[in-house]
Amino acid sequence: MSLLQSIFLGFVQGISEFLPISSTAHLTLAGKFMGLIDPQHPDYWTAYIAIIQLGTMAAVVIYFFKDLLAMLTSIIADLRKGITASGERWSSESKLAWKIIIGSIPVGIIGLSLKEFIEGKFTKELSTIAGSMIVLALLLLVAEAVGKRKKTLEQTTMLDSFLIGVAQCFALIPGASRSGTTITGALFLGINREAAARFSFLLSIPAVLGSGLLEMYHVRHHIAELGAANLVAAIIVAGIVGYASIAFLLKYLKTHTTFLFIWYRLILGSALWVLIIMGMN
Repeated sequence: MSLLQSIFLGFVQGISEFLPISSTAHLTLAGKFMGLIDPQHPDYWTAYIAIIQLGTMAAVVIYFFKDLLAMLTSIIADLRKGITASGERWSSESKLAWKIIIGSIPVGIIGLSLKEFIEGKFTKELSTIAGSMIVLALLLLVAEAVGKRKKTLEQTTMLDSFLIGVAQCFALIPGASRSGTTITGALFLGINREAAARFSFLLSIPAVLGSGLLEMYHVRHHIAELGAANLVAAIIVAGIVGYASIAFLLKYLKTHTTFLFIWYRLILGSALWVLIIMGMN
């Protein structure tokens, strides 16, 4: 893999991680068409994707640094003071932190349980990507139609967080999209679009950090084959572009629906099925 290819893949990761269009699908498609995926070692490609996602994870941490710091300090303060006279123990920032923790449990369990399957050939096939691109687009379309979009982030419950975490598990299928599944789940639960995206981004931190570090450990003896310098370049580019993507989507969803992404997913998914029918996979 050349440096230019790594920079391109970092750009793809950064722009597609936070938009509900699936970074894994776009990276896998790019890898297939550039001949970078080794059929004998599809797990290397899964590891590569997980590692460069650390760049977009860093973008989330930097973008929401004040929020994350407030959550951390609030939890510490609330644990020290105990239950107040009003019977309330947790501040709004502490509650949000707990929601992120609870929402991260499902994907942690499912991800570890299905690790070998996720790293296998099935998740690299065009039919898998095309199918999930279209199915999630249709689910997001329904969520836009039936969702009340009245809840703010503060009004969400622990159960909401857990259910959104369950929705995040479907992002383990290439083409589904982490932000796509979580935003879809949040819309079904009546959460407004901007709050849905914000929670989706915060929820990605534990999942992406955990998977990235785990995959880095598993392929530590093969970093040279992946290209250490190129990996660093991809991570940096992914972080810079990812930061811009976060800012864009949060601003965009204040005044727009997700229909742009729904149409994009439907068009791309349909185009992939045409390629499959033509004998490509």
